[in-house]
Amino acid sequence: MKIASDAQKIIFETDIGNDVDDALALDMLYKYIDAGKMDLLGIMINKEGIYPPKYIDIMNTWHGYPEIPIGIIHDGADCENDATNYAKCVSLMKKENGDPMFQGSVEDFSKLPEAHALYRKILAQQPDNSVTIVSVGFSTNLARLLETPGDDFSPLTGKELVAKKVKLLCTMAGCFNNPDLYEYNIMKDIPAAKKVFAEWPTPLVTSPFEVGIAINYPATSIENDFAWAPEHPMVEAYKCYMKMPYDRPTWDLTSVLYSVEGSSYFNISPAGKISVTDKGATIFTADKSGNRHYLMVDSVQAENIKQHFIQLISRQPATFK
Repeated sequence: MKIASDAQKIIFETDIGNDVDDALALDMLYKYIDAGKMDLLGIMINKEGIYPPKYIDIMNTWHGYPEIPIGIIHDGADCENDATNYAKCVSLMKKENGDPMFQGSVEDFSKLPEAHALYRKILAQQPDNSVTIVSVGFSTNLARLLETPGDDFSPLTGKELVAKKVKLLCTMAGCFNNPDLYEYNIMKDIPAAKKVFAEWPTPLVTSPFEVGIAINYPATSIENDFAWAPEHPMVEAYKCYMKMPYDRPTWDLTSVLYSVEGSSYFNISPAGKISVTDKGATIFTADKSGNRHYLMVDSVQAENIKQHFIQLISRQPATFK
């Protein structure tokens, strides 16, 4: 895999299998790799079970990047019954002859490392201040990373290692235009979210609920823009998740877009601090000395972003045959 020297170094943190926007966001990442814009160092999962890593392995393999490391979670948030598990749906799909519809590359999923340990391994190998973490699920793995002691990968504690190697944490989390809305990614592990927003040692930019819900990926694209792929694991996931046709908010995609392409598509808040209440609300306080920001969009930006998502995601992968 050839990566451009100026490509962003990214680790993707996801609750894949809950909402289908994670699958769309993951598809975006492969397109950025194809374009030489980013190097996907690893994919960390904060949804338990065998099917989230199986689905990611299918996506890695299908897009031509089977070597991307996968980290899993044990004793994570209880979320299995929160939505249709499209990761399970796609993983179990069969062809007419009974063979799996989609192939993977991982031989033994039980041997995959826990995410907080894989974070340490990957971060220790990277140049200082070079890695962006894109977290579009729960904060559990990030909180566990902060709490890790030194080990064979690095003598630094987790917080010290993050401060040394990570330049930005970009999350999909929170809500800032409605104090009575408790956003899902925060709510599933409030203690972890409180810890991350309070203690994370690098700049943090979050794309809140109100941004993604303003930009809906259209069912017409799913139905019409992928004729080049009779069997596509992201398209099948979208069709599994809800009864077609439906348009779906692009919460997680907005965090990926900001992390790779910067702020040109968005408005961004002043510098400040973000706190998480005991109930799971997110509170922003402007503070020139703070290093927390959140994204905003107007209607024109929302339409521009939607069109960009369609163009990017419906593009044929560089490795597709």
